[in-house]
Amino acid sequence: MQKGIFTGLLLCASALALSACGQGQPPAPPPPSVGVVTLKTESAPLLNELPGRIVAVETAEVRPQISGVIRRRLFAEGGNVTAGQILYEIEDAPYRAALAQAQGGLARANAAIRSTKLQADRYKDLVGINAVSKQEYDNADASAQQAQADVVAQRGAVQAAQVNQGFTRIRAPISGRIGRSLFTPGALVQAGQADALATIQRTDRVYVDVTQSAAQIIDLKQAMKKGGISEGDGARIQLVLPNGSIYPMEGRLQFSEVTVDSTSGAVTLRASFPNPDGLLLPGMYVRAKLVEGEVQSAILAPQQGISRDALGRATAMVLGKDNKVEMRQVKVDRAVGNKWIVTEGLKAGDKLIVEGLVNLRPGTVVTPGAPTQVTAPQGGAGQTGAAAQGGAASGAAAKGEAN
Repeated sequence: MQKGIFTGLLLCASALALSACGQGQPPAPPPPSVGVVTLKTESAPLLNELPGRIVAVETAEVRPQISGVIRRRLFAEGGNVTAGQILYEIEDAPYRAALAQAQGGLARANAAIRSTKLQADRYKDLVGINAVSKQEYDNADASAQQAQADVVAQRGAVQAAQVNQGFTRIRAPISGRIGRSLFTPGALVQAGQADALATIQRTDRVYVDVTQSAAQIIDLKQAMKKGGISEGDGARIQLVLPNGSIYPMEGRLQFSEVTVDSTSGAVTLRASFPNPDGLLLPGMYVRAKLVEGEVQSAILAPQQGISRDALGRATAMVLGKDNKVEMRQVKVDRAVGNKWIVTEGLKAGDKLIVEGLVNLRPGTVVTPGAPTQVTAPQGGAGQTGAAAQGGAASGAAAKGEAN
């Protein structure tokens, strides 16, 4: 009985061993799938974003040119005024009296000139027959000339009195939008006072003053001198408003300062923008995007395909021979939309891996395919942002963005 059981166990063990041998090794897993982009050369605009302030095209502070008490205010605060419009009236009674006094002095001078001239003419005839002395004639002639001079002086006094009376009506020196009035009717104002009565600003067009570091300008000029970067349409400027929206109208670059600010090391650029709706207010903080140049034959790599190793160096995974993964160290300059301008390490025709990079190692065989996400530059024109404001020397800024 026991012998039969032992024989049965041996037969079962043999059957199991034969079954295991027939099954063999488990199949190998398939190669991982990755998204690949074939790189090519493109022209990339160098668009820099700089901080700036809105400045009115014309600004005039309304000040009194005579002393007196304000009688009336003739404008609406915050409204539009035109050049020559009366804004304030100053009590003019003292100035009317001064004008009348000057006019009386002119009339007296005109009356005196006739009598002195007639006396000088008579003495001229009498001195010929020795009826009067030569000295008396000279005195009469001098009195006549003095009377003529008095007329000229009194005319000037009348004109000065008329000007002062005209200053009792304070007029707008320029057309534009006027702010709040700092003085009310009944207030005493004086010529040459420190405080303006109000301020008028012309804002149908405005200036935007932006600052750019001298180092950026030098980097750009050196890169143009070496070649590969052409001068772009630097006259076109776009504004980013404080709420993040884009101002709908483009501006034009007017000029840049010829000297560098000794305290900040920056150069001021001024652009002009149309402002028909009054959206841009003087003093407003904005960011200006301006085209500095254009990189010819640039390699633009999607940002998701560039990473950093443990030493902080920029690296990229590319598809090599037989679909094996290769790692390359690269150098990036600045961002253009959602891509990096690569200056070293990649060339046209390289197949950059942009998807499936998790746990991917060099030498791994992969299955390439098209990426699922769009990798075209956003916005078309591209931008550098604050992190890439180092011009051609902004590699350090690009490090933080590539992580």
